[in-house]
Amino acid sequence: MAINNNIIVGLDIGTTKVCAIVGQMAENGKINVLGMGKAPSQGGVSRGMVANVAKAVTAIQTAVEEAIKQSQVNIKTVFVGIAGHHIKSLQHRGTLSRKQWDVEITEDELNKLEAEMENLALSPGLEILHVLPQEYRIDGEEGIKDPVGRVGVRVECNYHIITGETSAAKTIFMAVRRAGLEIADLIVEPVASAAAVLSEPEMEAGVALVDIGGGTTDICIFDDGAIRHTAIIPIGGDRITKDLQEAFGILKDQAEFVKVNYGSCYPTEAMKNEVVVVPGLPGRSPKEISLYAISQVIRARVEDIIQKVDFEIVVSGIRNKLAGGIVLTGGGSSMKDITQLFNYFIGLEVHIGSPGQRLGKGMIDEVRNPMYATSIGLVLKGFELAQKHQHIELNNEIISKEEPVTRVSDPFLDEVVAETPTAPTQLEFGDTSEGRKGGFGLFNGSWLGGKNGLLKGINDWMKEGEDFHE
Repeated sequence: MAINNNIIVGLDIGTTKVCAIVGQMAENGKINVLGMGKAPSQGGVSRGMVANVAKAVTAIQTAVEEAIKQSQVNIKTVFVGIAGHHIKSLQHRGTLSRKQWDVEITEDELNKLEAEMENLALSPGLEILHVLPQEYRIDGEEGIKDPVGRVGVRVECNYHIITGETSAAKTIFMAVRRAGLEIADLIVEPVASAAAVLSEPEMEAGVALVDIGGGTTDICIFDDGAIRHTAIIPIGGDRITKDLQEAFGILKDQAEFVKVNYGSCYPTEAMKNEVVVVPGLPGRSPKEISLYAISQVIRARVEDIIQKVDFEIVVSGIRNKLAGGIVLTGGGSSMKDITQLFNYFIGLEVHIGSPGQRLGKGMIDEVRNPMYATSIGLVLKGFELAQKHQHIELNNEIISKEEPVTRVSDPFLDEVVAETPTAPTQLEFGDTSEGRKGGFGLFNGSWLGGKNGLLKGINDWMKEGEDFHE
């Protein structure tokens, strides 16, 4: 299908931040990032799921408005990520019986077989989010990846099916539509991250993608080029921040700052002689916290994440087939020595993956960071889905230089959200040369600076105006 101006917008509604990325497909198949916007979630999202609609709407609006200004694209339709511990996966085999064996198998027949998977009986409150083919079997011949053009009577396919709670999807729809946008499709976040980070050779060899985000750790396991297992662990980087906050009695912003700037997954003896000085509450003395103690707290929680990741790898049944090892991505992958800790406990090769390989040259450098893997992946999957499904309508348009940048507002929103919150003030390092004690410092003798029915059903539900209780 034709895509207006070849422009796709990915919207990642994360636990710590909401990010909107405007992408345009280049002739070489890479993504040119026209603009991006981000905003702190401010408590609107918890463990990957929208918890407070009003706060989520504010964050979405802030991020989208910034993306509009950068890209000069009037954003109306977005591809949105969905996560949370409710995301599950299962395997199912579909069968297509053909009357004429000597007639070539067509793409339409395969689409029909895939569509039949949408009718699987699930537990109440669950919906199918993705139906992903793994491999085909034709008249007993196994391991066929592309049956189009072949002949046969009985066509079978093993599918990887990802499900999620309908209520979680409805809440996302509510927040996005109140922000004045339409959802083209929902995409499970680890599937999006995999599209941005993994290469085809890695997926062929067998690899486990582990995306450590703010509120969740997303897992997507591949072998022989097909997805084999998907899981979402409800623990992420914000849990580590909370651990530091509780262990040392400091503020959340201070704990996050300490984690990012001084945290490590491997405590060493040398760390015992170094401390971080954290400002105390008003009227109280600053606190000196040992780097060794900080590292111990971080390692304990990362070990917890690693154990759960290893469990999911074992559940996948292909632990011994992962020649590509583990690829870490997401904001949590930037923690010092995390690859070594994963390798030590799981015993597989581990490296950091970033979405830079899928981006065109000269793009916004910031989006090459692993923390934007999901956002870039949503744009990539958006192009893939828009080309595959004719029903998807996109209305994103480039704004002419004469037109002002505007966003369609929702009348309901004015009653819910008063104003957009400002971003938290960035903490600065103290300057002891002038006797100040208001900032952070490192002390070591001196201071150092240092899915289609689901979407249609939800759209119909929203348009009918049925009551929804948050």
